[in-house]
Amino acid sequence: QVQLVESGGGLVQAGGSLRLSCAASGSIFSINDMGWYRQTPGRQRELVATITTGGSTNYADSVKGRFTISRDNAKNTVYLQMDSLKPEDTAVYYCNARVITILALNYWGQGTQVTVSS
Repeated sequence: QVQLVESGGGLVQAGGSLRLSCAASGSIFSINDMGWYRQTPGRQRELVATITTGGSTNYADSVKGRFTISRDNAKNTVYLQMDSLKPEDTAVYYCNARVITILALNYWGQGTQVTVSS
């Protein structure tokens, strides 16, 4: 059984910063890509940023230059540093990891709310 547990969401004023963390635990052999996605009511979940095991990153255009994704492979943890936050960044943020156990499966965290006030 694999679990992804997120932390770090909350309420912040526009222009502020938050740092999200997501730790994977359980019967893990290794983890390939990890990433962050977000969702607002009535809309599809959208990619925010991804990072490979080797550290290559990919960002949505809307967050480039403001958000930074990183990971600690020894701790099976992925981070999302969010700076210069805007009200339109308000969403539930989910972490995702492709975890290798017996199989290679995608796992999702439970989600953490980020609210940016204007």
